[in-house]
Amino acid sequence: MEPLDVTRTLYRVSDFLSWQRARTLVLSPSFQRRAVWNKGAKSYLVDTIFRGLPIPILFLRDQRSDLNSFEPRREVVDGQQRIRTLISYIDPSALEDYTVGRDDFCVQPLHNPLIANQSFDQLSPDFQHRILDYQFSVHVLSSGVDDREVLSIFARMNSTGVKLNPQELRNAGFFGEFKTSMYETAAAHLQRWREWGVFSEDDIARMLEVELSSEFALLMLNGLTGKRQPALDSTYKEKDETFPERKEVERRFNVVMDTIDDKLSNRIKSLPFSRKTLFYSLFAYLYDYQFGIGSPLEHMRPKMVPNQVVSSINAVGEGIIKKTAPEGVLQSVTRRTTNPQERSIIHNYLKEVAGSG
Repeated sequence: MEPLDVTRTLYRVSDFLSWQRARTLVLSPSFQRRAVWNKGAKSYLVDTIFRGLPIPILFLRDQRSDLNSFEPRREVVDGQQRIRTLISYIDPSALEDYTVGRDDFCVQPLHNPLIANQSFDQLSPDFQHRILDYQFSVHVLSSGVDDREVLSIFARMNSTGVKLNPQELRNAGFFGEFKTSMYETAAAHLQRWREWGVFSEDDIARMLEVELSSEFALLMLNGLTGKRQPALDSTYKEKDETFPERKEVERRFNVVMDTIDDKLSNRIKSLPFSRKTLFYSLFAYLYDYQFGIGSPLEHMRPKMVPNQVVSSINAVGEGIIKKTAPEGVLQSVTRRTTNPQERSIIHNYLKEVAGSG
């Protein structure tokens, strides 16, 4: 079997714009019909380009040259939404089917305040160049590759067997305030997640630390509940455009994480609280002690955690390891500790032994 003829190269954003203006770029091949991106996704893409961050490889396919302009023609096999977004932002007139309701957008302040709410023409020349000169990694298929082979390529690319987890799906579907807050907050504590042994590198690659951070936000917003993916989904959706509690949620999150680092970091890997499910219980207990579960999300000073409480937390951990803790607690630890009942049992036991503040 002959190897597929693929050219690997780099093209600038300005190259795609020039081809579109010359009508030598085919943006919507018949076999690729995708839903139109929302404004948040478009804003996020432009910010990514502006920052010079990498994006997935684009796929083009050469076509026969245009007989009117004598220019080569190229078809966007994969990446049409990315290219269309950039063209509609830079030069809407280059799109023959441009529609204001569908295509018009600006970069949102939460993604990039430097260029927020400005059209491309309103940007400084330096900022315009930063976008126009961004280079895509592009794989170009020869004109001899037919549609069946293209579909076969993408079937192979998508046949890894790794199904997207719920947090990866949320990452792909939301681009607003709550998502931005959770990703920035989780990333700020990346080294701690590693040092404490709460998440492996594979866990981090699959965004599980972001999911747990989102659970902590729900703890502050809704109280002690079980882990329910629909509840996380609805919160991401509800607070996508506005997240008025954001500043206080982030502050309280950081306070509790700082407390864990200051009081327990030297022992946490030897305690069962380094397990993701029990780390939730540790965080929930300290949050309750310092702020109070269900307290209004207004600025308040956290209570200090005395050494006696820390010693009691250590004793609870030792009791779980040595199986000297009450039977109900041990059963809750071995069962699904993401259920509300098990979480409540462990939480109440921590309060009973270590105190409620």
